[in-house]
Amino acid sequence: MSSLLFIYNAKSGVANVLKDISHKLLSPETYSCNLCAITHNIFTENRAWKNYRLTSKIDMQFYHIDEFKLRYPKQTLNYPIVLLKKDNDLHEFLPSKQINKLKTVEELITIIESKI
Repeated sequence: MSSLLFIYNAKSGVANVLKDISHKLLSPETYSCNLCAITHNIFTENRAWKNYRLTSKIDMQFYHIDEFKLRYPKQTLNYPIVLLKKDNDLHEFLPSKQINKLKTVEELITIIESKI
C-alpha cells in the first residue's frame, strides 16, 4: 500500500502554532511554509483541502519537521515536501520548489490527482 507524506516546513507544538499564526497575520509574504499557507487559513484548515482530504481514496499522512525527523531520522530534505511512501521506501512526489510555486489549494489538488 502506498501513502503520501506531507511534511510542513514548521515545527509542532502550541508555541510554534501561535508563532505561525502571528507570522501569517503580520508578514504572510515571508511565511516559510507554502504548503501550510495553501492548505490552511490563518486559524483553520482550508475548506476545499479538508473536503479533498476527507473524500480522497489516497492514504495521506501529515508531519511537522520535528515529527518527521523523529520517525525518519536518516532523511535530509528541503521542506515543505510531499513524499510517496511505497513498500517502506520514500520517493519524492512534490519537491519543495514545486510546492513553493503553487498559488492555490486547487493547484495542489490538480497536481496530486495528475500524478497518482
